[in-house]
Amino acid sequence: MMRKNKYFTNRKISKTSEEIYQKLNNQFELHKDLFNPEKAALLILDMQQFFLNKKSHAYVPSATAIIKPATILTNLFIKHKLPIIITKHINTKENARMMDYWWRDILKDKSEFSKLIPEFEIPQSEIIVKTQYDAFYNTNLNNILQKKNVEQVIVIGVMTHLCCETTVRSAFVRGYNVFFPIDGTATYNKRLHMASLTNLAHGFANITTIERLSRTFDGI
Repeated sequence: MMRKNKYFTNRKISKTSEEIYQKLNNQFELHKDLFNPEKAALLILDMQQFFLNKKSHAYVPSATAIIKPATILTNLFIKHKLPIIITKHINTKENARMMDYWWRDILKDKSEFSKLIPEFEIPQSEIIVKTQYDAFYNTNLNNILQKKNVEQVIVIGVMTHLCCETTVRSAFVRGYNVFFPIDGTATYNKRLHMASLTNLAHGFANITTIERLSRTFDGI
């Protein structure tokens, strides 16, 4: 059984994220491309009751702590009328494929756990339903981004090591410059979170924090 721990808390998420950032920066000299909000889209992955409701077996203990920083970033995108794309993970027996084999669990449409949490029911966003970890797989996400002339994407949501990491890699191979805030995603435990950050920092994404990204909006 997967061990879960709450490595992010509401009170310490900023401090913990900065400590992780400095640790990774010392290890890799992190890639630090300039973030340009006017060329960017915000991808919010799977902030659903399935992962954020304590009654669910898939509950991610640290996910509640990312709501506040993620909302700060979301509000900046809303304020400046920049694209926000939100995914919902929904499966049927037919489209789940290996997801069903691996997890023996189907997140069905219109179930209580399939709903987005209230903080991310955002009228200005576009909703994409996905069936696999990868938000690009069998969806129109890439078409949406191309039509909006997006060159950079920020990926936030759950879970860091599954849907978030897979989507980052998929965005990378499609030519998008990816920004991945440490305090914008969460997963079951710190070990898995750090593993994804380490992998992505080495060759797929600009590892950053929401505070750093937020400062780039000052000039627009």
